[in-house]
Amino acid sequence: MAEFEQLALDVGAVFTPGSPIDAKAMFSGRTKQLRQLIDAINYKGHHAVLYGERGVGKTSLANVFSEFLGSSSKAVLAPRVNCDSSDTYTTLWQKVFSNIQVSRSRKGLGFSGEDDREVVSALEEMPAEIAPNDVLRMLSMLSFGALLIIILDEFDRLPLPTSTLLADTIKMLSDHSVGATVVLVGVADSVQELIREHESVERALIQIPVPRMSVDELEQIVKNGLTRLNMTIEQMALMQITSLSQGLPYYTHLLGLYAARAALDNQSTQILPKHIKSAIHDAMEKSQQSIKTSYYEATKSQQSDNIFKQVLLACALARTDEFGFFTAAAVKEPLSRIMKKSYDIPSFARHLKIFSEGRGMPILQRVGVKRKFRFRFSNPLMQPFVIMNGLAEGLISQFELREPTSSSIVPGQPL
Repeated sequence: MAEFEQLALDVGAVFTPGSPIDAKAMFSGRTKQLRQLIDAINYKGHHAVLYGERGVGKTSLANVFSEFLGSSSKAVLAPRVNCDSSDTYTTLWQKVFSNIQVSRSRKGLGFSGEDDREVVSALEEMPAEIAPNDVLRMLSMLSFGALLIIILDEFDRLPLPTSTLLADTIKMLSDHSVGATVVLVGVADSVQELIREHESVERALIQIPVPRMSVDELEQIVKNGLTRLNMTIEQMALMQITSLSQGLPYYTHLLGLYAARAALDNQSTQILPKHIKSAIHDAMEKSQQSIKTSYYEATKSQQSDNIFKQVLLACALARTDEFGFFTAAAVKEPLSRIMKKSYDIPSFARHLKIFSEGRGMPILQRVGVKRKFRFRFSNPLMQPFVIMNGLAEGLISQFELREPTSSSIVPGQPL
């Protein structure tokens, strides 16, 4: 009994939906993106930008990739800071340099005093108001003694004046071949805006898209975690976790956590499909309140025969491109399966309009022009929640789920 209790506690250190991965041993997948990032480090004068939907694991990748750099004659310095909507250029770099330690001489006392060394924050060597030339000077100095990688997470939150100066700085670092690499981490739309507004920075940036994870990568997360716990999982249960996750590692960790604990509560070290059913219930209970509220607001109606839940579920099951966008045409097939009769676009076009325009905070984001609209969930974490709710309410069965795949949707292509 004590053994199972201890394992149930250990599960929380292996499956971590509430926080990004911060250790190489806990990281799975993303081989292609890792190689591209390491190439960016090795190409002097180049910098990198990681971009994709929220929730696909960009921060976890940024946290651990420096551990994959291999042997180097230099020490690796990889400070990571979170950008903020209130950041000025100065406060942004104050965050960076406060995370870097440097050694400087300290003058000895008296005429015969000898110089001593002290370790201080690099910020102490910077002026009160930091300009791009100050950053260039400091990074040039620091890169002589270390492999320096500056990771700026959530850079899409930076206000325009700050992001403009940041783009200028990256261009300046590239032009001067400074041996430091800036890695930007943000959502896809922010990268397009950065490059559109500051075209001169494009050739200095290696652009690395981070799509949703493949089924194999999601399976690797589960199997690696269970191996650390000396647990196993039945293949059907593994397929259920990967299909419900919809390419988002957050839900893989969330369902892995509760499924493993459900198995251990039953005195078993093997996860079975019945444990996934329990995990779905727990995952929905523990979901963010904002997701629960948004779902309720989007699907409520005074008409008992409304199909808001069914249309939203069909959106969650629709085939998407690599960044989660789907067309109205892609909703027809899953909605027809859910309703068990044929549906065409005019029968649910009003629902898509309401989801993307009305009822407070839109649950769907809409881009493009009329007859060429594309949609995606405003919060990617909403999609698996909608699917799990559909399963819980019997709108679909587990056998009706398909593994997440991308279609060949082309931006601007007619429906």
